[in-house]
Amino acid sequence: MGRLSVNLCGIALDNPVIPASGTFGFGYEFAELYDINCLGTFSFKGTTREARFGNPTPRIAEAPSGLLNAVGLQNPGVDAVIAHELPALAKVFHKPVMANVSGFSVEEYVEVCRKLDAEAQVGWLEVNISCPNVHGGGMSFGTDPKAAAEVTAAVKKVTTKPVIMKLSPNVTDIVAVARACEDAGADGISLINTLMGMRIDLKTRKPVIRNVTGGLSGPAVFPVALRMVYQVAGAVKIPVVGLGGVSSAEDVIEMMLAGASAVEVGAANLVEPYACRNIIDALPSVMDRYGISELQDIIGGAR
Repeated sequence: MGRLSVNLCGIALDNPVIPASGTFGFGYEFAELYDINCLGTFSFKGTTREARFGNPTPRIAEAPSGLLNAVGLQNPGVDAVIAHELPALAKVFHKPVMANVSGFSVEEYVEVCRKLDAEAQVGWLEVNISCPNVHGGGMSFGTDPKAAAEVTAAVKKVTTKPVIMKLSPNVTDIVAVARACEDAGADGISLINTLMGMRIDLKTRKPVIRNVTGGLSGPAVFPVALRMVYQVAGAVKIPVVGLGGVSSAEDVIEMMLAGASAVEVGAANLVEPYACRNIIDALPSVMDRYGISELQDIIGGAR
């Protein structure tokens, strides 16, 4: 175990840096730029039961200190991911990968998780419960503790690998949702997903994004994410993965002091493709600057 090493739900990571789902494709695209085995792991593109083209364009808009996106879970579907994406990834990435799962019903979450759980290269299942519950009035599973618990319990029945529930920040009490997931058997929690926002084009006087609203990510959301990670890490006994606006080695350390066992990097990858590699390279010197011997020792240190 090196000084950057951490443990996430029983699986050792060489370092805590994890590219977030939706910002790193299926990995092999970035492998053309650098050796992605330097990463702790990465969370691949959100996967649903059926192939999805996503939302109509334009679906990206810039914002001060961040960006808005309404991509709409564009992906080839779980069967194509298993048949094509994972074999291509296996050629360039030789560590367990985090599978990000999305769904629009409990049954869909269960089916996708069951299929991905059977894949040898999948180490964790990151279950995104920010999706609308089409059988529950369109409300996101992640906004209701009971619905979040229902998805968690159902997925746990068909999986053998660690299940990490990814939470939405667009709630009144994120701690209640996290506790509900923990009580239902979750092995970990990741947070936060994007905050809802919008932009208006002054020339057309209409929303920039065709979908009207989108998810805000980037440095603008970091203080909100840090607060929520701190709150949730103090309320649950399972590991927490912190994400939201992380763009530097200092941000990684701050997230870990708040209670994160590992840290995901999202929008920064879209601005600087080498962001995660650069953060990993910078961590030892930043640790030295702040008198940190091993990262594992600082988790939750802000308490």
